[in-house]
Amino acid sequence: MYTGEMLSSIAKVEASRKGRVGAALRRMTADEKRDILGRFHPDYREDRFEPLAIGPNRGEKVPLELAALLQAKSRVADSRIDLDAPAHEVDVLVVGGGGSGASAALEAHAAGAETMIVTKLRLGDANTMMAEGGIQAADKANDSPAIHYLDALGGGHYANVPKLLEKLVTNGPAAVQWLNRLGVMFDKDANGDMITTHGGGTSRMRMHAAKDYSGAEIMRVLRDEVYNRKIRVVDFTAAIELLLDESGRARGAVLMNMETDEILVARAKIVILATGGAGRIHYQNFPTSNHYGATADGLVLAYRAGARLLYADTLQYHPTGAAFPNQIFGALVTEKVRSLGALLVNRDGVAFMHPLETRDVTAAAIIRECRERRLGVETPEGFGVWLDTPMIEIVHGEGAIEKRIPAMLRMYSKYGIDIRLKPILIYPTLHYQNGGIRIGADGQSDVENLFVAGEAAGGIHGRNRLMGNSLLDVIVFGRNAGQQAGRRFKSVRPGRPGLEHVVRYEAERKKAGIDTEKLSPLLLPTYTHRRDGHNAAS
Repeated sequence: MYTGEMLSSIAKVEASRKGRVGAALRRMTADEKRDILGRFHPDYREDRFEPLAIGPNRGEKVPLELAALLQAKSRVADSRIDLDAPAHEVDVLVVGGGGSGASAALEAHAAGAETMIVTKLRLGDANTMMAEGGIQAADKANDSPAIHYLDALGGGHYANVPKLLEKLVTNGPAAVQWLNRLGVMFDKDANGDMITTHGGGTSRMRMHAAKDYSGAEIMRVLRDEVYNRKIRVVDFTAAIELLLDESGRARGAVLMNMETDEILVARAKIVILATGGAGRIHYQNFPTSNHYGATADGLVLAYRAGARLLYADTLQYHPTGAAFPNQIFGALVTEKVRSLGALLVNRDGVAFMHPLETRDVTAAAIIRECRERRLGVETPEGFGVWLDTPMIEIVHGEGAIEKRIPAMLRMYSKYGIDIRLKPILIYPTLHYQNGGIRIGADGQSDVENLFVAGEAAGGIHGRNRLMGNSLLDVIVFGRNAGQQAGRRFKSVRPGRPGLEHVVRYEAERKKAGIDTEKLSPLLLPTYTHRRDGHNAAS
């Protein structure tokens, strides 16, 4: 299945492997990091962004693809919807069925609120399910939330919102213990203590994992807990617009059955948006590690309702997406592979950087190796560099890969590649929405009674997220949103639900001369006649 060029390059990697074991690789200086980001990271390409012409963030730049959705026509703009005949009436409406939505629903339900989850696919079909490497929490004797804070602050280029980051790290140990009590099968030693490892940009070993399918294990437990508590879940149903009352407070949502296109109304006292990320928009034609429904729906709904976005111009391109074989193009290769000792190696078998730089710097360095230095390996979809996985068992002993990263072993073995014996080709893949809807420390957006949790929220991670802080984010801020809703719902005196904000937004769109028949939210991507060509070295 390998080309002649690939086989020749593999031979060079194998010949140089012994000399790389135990070699000390230099970390980049701050100046080197700024230079490589500015020249090679996709976030710094000025031609791929434009300023918004309307809405709360008017004048601020966002990716071209996101601008088109934020300034598109509402799916209900030409519809007559009977808001006096709701299909659902609840205290708390959670939009999204991933880790943050499930966590929020559990906490709101525990507080006595009648709670309902609506999700456009199925409960658990989310990026949470696809997270692999682990969840950070500063719960070891040589660590502290303060050190975790400093690591994340540096990794986020000092742009993290302080109160949000403080909440993330101080609630980290409790979040992991909550999951542990619910039954998450974390890796533990013979004494029952949790095993922790390093991640990129971390100064302490605080990554808690369940093999290399941590997100799937967490989602399994959360999903079971939602069903066990008999919280109402409406699958295959998307929110296509928010409802606001006459005071501009969240009052529910207009829903669409994804199988029948039936339009439904759900009234609620409080709405929690937990709609996840945006990888399936395929910014700059990059492949993505994201699940099928990650199309930035929450950003669109909140923006039309008047909520500001924060850092919507920054995305995370995970440095190690599968570049070969084609069947798994863009699939995530967990950072845990590098934390266990696999090095990034170019076509000539040379390790060209420290394996645990932050994700944005690592992605930029890989792009440079392929594009400027011309030291990538050609693949059917573009170029890639090697991740030398056999080094893991040289460092940790035979059996380490099967024990520590079994999902990676299985994924590649399906296509005849044994990662214990052969290196794998990788290239950056669109992975995480660093920015999102602006929230306060209580999780509330600029719209009263509209809370946001998980990847749809912006500011927690600054302009770049460290490994393991996303699973922590969905638990900490998901629980937080549910707890806040649980405290508040009894005192809410809701007004009449309406869609006047949509009418106003349509008028603003037309006044700005934005003439488009494009509808948003996108809901699901389309791949008809699509060709990426995302990582050509030219």
